[in-house]
Amino acid sequence: MDIAIVEDEEVHSSLLRQYILAWAEERSRTVHVFIYGNAESFLFSLEDGAPDAVFADIQMPGMNGMDMIRKLREKDSEMPVVFTSGLSEYLREGYEVQALHYLIKPISTEKVFECMDRVCSRKNTRNLFTVRTEDGVVGLDLREANCCEAQGHYTRFAMADRTEIRVMKSISELEKELPEEAFVRCHRSYLCNLKNVRQIVQDSVIFDNGDSAPVSRRMYRDLNRRFIEFYKGSMKG
Repeated sequence: MDIAIVEDEEVHSSLLRQYILAWAEERSRTVHVFIYGNAESFLFSLEDGAPDAVFADIQMPGMNGMDMIRKLREKDSEMPVVFTSGLSEYLREGYEVQALHYLIKPISTEKVFECMDRVCSRKNTRNLFTVRTEDGVVGLDLREANCCEAQGHYTRFAMADRTEIRVMKSISELEKELPEEAFVRCHRSYLCNLKNVRQIVQDSVIFDNGDSAPVSRRMYRDLNRRFIEFYKGSMKG
């Protein structure tokens, strides 16, 4: 899950980032936080892909947060938006742009946790990958998938929240369908999602939630190269 923070004061953005990552740890979720110091840099970053939600300060130099979200809504009517401000006078405007919530500074851990829970409860099918399981067709959020493991003619998806989804396709078939820039072979029986990889050691990849998958000696060098290329290409802000 990608979360954007648009805030011109570093002390506030750092605290909000701390609360969001604390929520992710408690909920066993993989979260990447991207911080932008002004509205213009956030809007520019959308050309490389949209986050799952944005926490936006309202009072900022240049374009303010409310006008920034009005610009966002011209292209994206669904992205969850949480406004943060020291003033409550913008509440009415916040509802006009379909804000999910409005946090009055100083913000608290409890309120941020509530907002993140609400973000997760909103169904966003734009990023779901449709797969067939023994129980029927389901939508799978690839951003929450750590890896895939071959199990004969089936494939097991290991998710960041430690649930598992068994798909009725071989790993070779899925390799052709999954985003090749993110899902990479780390072992003949495994594809790992580089987006959720924290570290690569000699014989395994370690994911953000602490789980791991094996790395074959033959694929170790290429995996490291792809890992570096992926993060160079996905840097924002």
